[in-house]
Amino acid sequence: MTGSGTGSLQVWINQSRVGELRMERGELVFAYASDWLAAADARPLSVALPLQEQTFDHLTTRAWFAGLLPEGNLRKALSRQLQVSEGNDFALLDALAGECAGAVSLLAEGHKPADDSTQDVLWLDDQALAQEVEQLPTRPLGNSHDGVRISLAGVQDKLAVVVDGGRIGLPRNGTPSTHILKPAIAGYADTVLNEAFCLQLASKAGLQAAASFIRVINGKPVLLVQRYDRLMAATSVVRAHQEDFCQALGIVPELKYQNEGGPALAQCFDLVRRATNPPARHLEELLRYVIFNALIGNNDAHGKNFSLLSDRKGGRRLAPLYDAMCLSIYAGLSQKMAMKIGSKYAFDQIHRRHWEALAAEAGFSPKLTLKLLSKMAGTLPGLAGELAQAPPFSGNPTIASIVGEIQQRAAMTLRRLALAG
Repeated sequence: MTGSGTGSLQVWINQSRVGELRMERGELVFAYASDWLAAADARPLSVALPLQEQTFDHLTTRAWFAGLLPEGNLRKALSRQLQVSEGNDFALLDALAGECAGAVSLLAEGHKPADDSTQDVLWLDDQALAQEVEQLPTRPLGNSHDGVRISLAGVQDKLAVVVDGGRIGLPRNGTPSTHILKPAIAGYADTVLNEAFCLQLASKAGLQAAASFIRVINGKPVLLVQRYDRLMAATSVVRAHQEDFCQALGIVPELKYQNEGGPALAQCFDLVRRATNPPARHLEELLRYVIFNALIGNNDAHGKNFSLLSDRKGGRRLAPLYDAMCLSIYAGLSQKMAMKIGSKYAFDQIHRRHWEALAAEAGFSPKLTLKLLSKMAGTLPGLAGELAQAPPFSGNPTIASIVGEIQQRAAMTLRRLALAG
């Protein structure tokens, strides 16, 4: 990149060059490569970026590519570390976008992505790993190491790591990561246990959910979430392409909440209906995600916390549930949900008619919606109570609070369904 506000990066999916991201007069534009458009296996980078010869404008381009970058304080810290403007998406992508969500990587002209079998890892013992975690607020994502070029969306401190048995390390020079390491969130009790509990509870309830486990590093727990966009082959880790709902809908990450202009649930269901084939099971699974998030008090289920996975033939499916946590138990956090159910953001204001309104907006039968809601509200408290008795959750007061929150929300839901019936 030059100081004149121009520059270009080659955009790759796995080992295929699909197009070029350019900075022109301070604006981002993207165009597919002609040889990719002519390829028999060509597939679009995004639902919002269909295969076409015409160049995509700045607004359309930025909505997708800025969605690869960290947000909030992470972005500020990275900008200071890299000595680039916080608002300079292109410079941040140039510096960071080697290992991203999905199978995309952005490289300078003349460079090619490493093969998925590449295994260049900076292995860390517990002391070195603890130091990396401690330094995350000022040195986000581990990018201060030579050969480490990683970008992950979101506002929470995290590391993209390779887990091999008991070893944990940072991927270098194009090596795919296998897990996301998430330390405790300062100021809130037991967030590692909270997220591990909620993800395991989702699996027990029959939902697709990202697998995770807790590791204690120098006396402090961290959560290791297995990347669902990395497929374990016999001798390699293969990247699977994905995009979050904001990217697929062409919505910039700064507007991920519905009350800021971000996606509503009706838009999310419409996206899944258009993007998946056949859509029926993915639509029902998304509805189950929405119900589960509401019942556990996950008020941060915004448009970037749902994703689509894409296969190499262009077929898409709903990604597993991730970033599931009971946030309603924490004093000081908003009790508003990220997306309305019917006309309400607050769970305690939701009645049967609001679920029926959601069904109408999403194109579901109210009968099916209420059936799934009633079933989950009836079974989730028992599953949560059972899971809370197992290690490492047993005896923890935060887990007890989560179980109590689920019991209260489920009982309220069933009571209101019965009264309206």
